[in-house]
Amino acid sequence: MAGQFGGTPVLILKEGSQRTAGREAQKSNIMAAKAVAGAVRTTLGPKGMDKMLVDTLGDVVITNDGVTILKEMDIEHPAAKMMVEIAKTQDAEVGDGTTTAVVLAGELLKQAEGLLDQEIHPTVIAAGYRAAADKSLEILKTIGVDISVKDDAFLKKIAITAMTGKGSGTARENLADLAVKAVTAVVDEDGSVDTDNITVEKKVGGGITDSELVHGMVIDKDRLHPNMPKKVTGAKIALLNAAIEIEKTEVDAKIEITSPDQLQAFLDQEETMLKGMVDDIKATGANVVFCQKGIDDLAQHFLANAGIYTVRRVKKSDMEKLARATGGRIVTSIHDLNAKDLGKAGLVEERKIGDEKMTFVEECDNPKSVSIILRGGTEHVVDELNRAMEDALRVVGVVVEDKMLVPGGGAPEVELALRLREYAATVGGREQLAIEAFADSMEVIPKTLAENAGLDQIDSLVALRSQHEKGVKSAGLDMDTGEPVDMLNLGVVEPLRVKTQAINSAAEAAVMILRIDDVIASKSGGPAGGPGGAGGPGGMGGMGGEDFE
Repeated sequence: MAGQFGGTPVLILKEGSQRTAGREAQKSNIMAAKAVAGAVRTTLGPKGMDKMLVDTLGDVVITNDGVTILKEMDIEHPAAKMMVEIAKTQDAEVGDGTTTAVVLAGELLKQAEGLLDQEIHPTVIAAGYRAAADKSLEILKTIGVDISVKDDAFLKKIAITAMTGKGSGTARENLADLAVKAVTAVVDEDGSVDTDNITVEKKVGGGITDSELVHGMVIDKDRLHPNMPKKVTGAKIALLNAAIEIEKTEVDAKIEITSPDQLQAFLDQEETMLKGMVDDIKATGANVVFCQKGIDDLAQHFLANAGIYTVRRVKKSDMEKLARATGGRIVTSIHDLNAKDLGKAGLVEERKIGDEKMTFVEECDNPKSVSIILRGGTEHVVDELNRAMEDALRVVGVVVEDKMLVPGGGAPEVELALRLREYAATVGGREQLAIEAFADSMEVIPKTLAENAGLDQIDSLVALRSQHEKGVKSAGLDMDTGEPVDMLNLGVVEPLRVKTQAINSAAEAAVMILRIDDVIASKSGGPAGGPGGAGGPGGMGGMGGEDFE
């Protein structure tokens, strides 16, 4: 980057910095973004394939989840990183539809490329895309269907749609059932759902169908002392955020002991103090203690003698969930503990699951926190089930909050494409072209669904279009037959928020990447500017390897 000034070139950038400007920069960014979309495109839909990701340590992840794939991929190109951000946002907001959002953004940029070649200014394209995105949200509301939270059958269908294609295959019914029960249990008074109140514990061993829902908490710890009871019915639970041990003084103090009697008295005093603590706990009527901190060996002995089931070093998050599940209060001082603070549960029991012992807190009155135990034959199966379960829980939670559904199977996208083309005609001018490009981009979703199911994409799309032109708004693709079917009857449904969020974030990201006309990469000491870094042919960690010169 140098300007001629009185015959001498003036260098503004550090030597070795790279600058890509104008069309070149746009091309490079669009190519990188398309490469990312291409990486996850084949995973879309119920018949999508999985990716196997191996990291530098040789750890293997096998998944169909868009956001997991993109997080695991080592992406170098700055424009490609923006695509990963879309998936992360989608995941954080609604938990499902990550692949859809990325594929849409890739297609929007691909269509924009054609417009740029026709000398249409990026600002015009951006304005058209924004108008189309706003219009899309209006149109989606007309396709949406209201649902009541009491409608378990419909909620189950949503969970099944979210899990489809994520390796849960045969056991989808059972798992969807667990997801719906778990979410309906933790709905707050104001109707909001925080899925953090659902603990998902993964345990290898058994089959997928051995997964179960516990109305209460499962804690990955066993009881402290073998003399403690293995099972407590009618549990009264003390939740302590205090150590049951003698505190060391803050001040350094020396105690001179001159005779054995004094030493004995000193030790007896310690014992009396510990026994006093345990007596305090026992006096409240507690027969189960969950402690966030440590417990002295001697105190363990007293607790075991008192027949109190104790678990120590429980995670803070688990303590909070226990409080929600049992209705107890977390107390930070043993002296302040009283009967009012205790939580209640019908049963506290240590059970062996696989080869580990866990504590089950069950039969709680109205647990606002529940646990799901997922089982599967291998670690990879359980991990993928966990990802499917997370998606299902989030999606059911979103529907319980918003109470709005749209049909799945590419139906909303085909409807949007149709309505946006009608809208484009009313806009006119160059923006019309951008809105039409947006409409064309929408159709990438039904096309990809068809392609992944081994169907002909053109035939499928034409059949879908003709149904929508006849006014069947919920006609989507039946993946088994390839025929257009009413998705609401088939039970393939998704929350409205999944679609609105995907379209919004895809449009925003596409507009942002389009508006970049200059990429200035400064030279750093590391490999970023050299071969194999952001500059070299290894640009995207072997993914498409865009040259970023």
